[in-house]
Amino acid sequence: MKSITTSLMFVGEQAGKAEEAIKFYTSLFPGSEIIDIQRYQAGENEPEGSTKMARFTINGTEFLALDSHLDHQFTFTPSMSLCVECESKREIEKAFHGLAEGGAELMPLNNYGFSEQFGWLKDKYGVSWQLNLSN
Repeated sequence: MKSITTSLMFVGEQAGKAEEAIKFYTSLFPGSEIIDIQRYQAGENEPEGSTKMARFTINGTEFLALDSHLDHQFTFTPSMSLCVECESKREIEKAFHGLAEGGAELMPLNNYGFSEQFGWLKDKYGVSWQLNLSN
């Protein structure tokens, strides 16, 4: 096996927001960058300019993202989360509050016994995140 990469497909109400989301994610976490964005051209089966395939990193971990305007019977779900180990209270608070804006807190940032500071949320794009303060 060469690698495993998480792919985020933006569908339904989120279709067309892949590029916006990855710009948001890479702005929140240090060591993050957009590697490449390929866009649909006129005449292809998705709206011109929407994200055909994007590659980006969050703190060095590579992800893929794409838009699909087709009628899918699924979207993002909290049963699949991006788990982030943060190194400081400042880092976890900045990331959590940034991601929570326009989204929904599933477990507010707090001490739950298993971690001094942990939070679980769904961001404004529907992607689920679990943030934990490393000990």
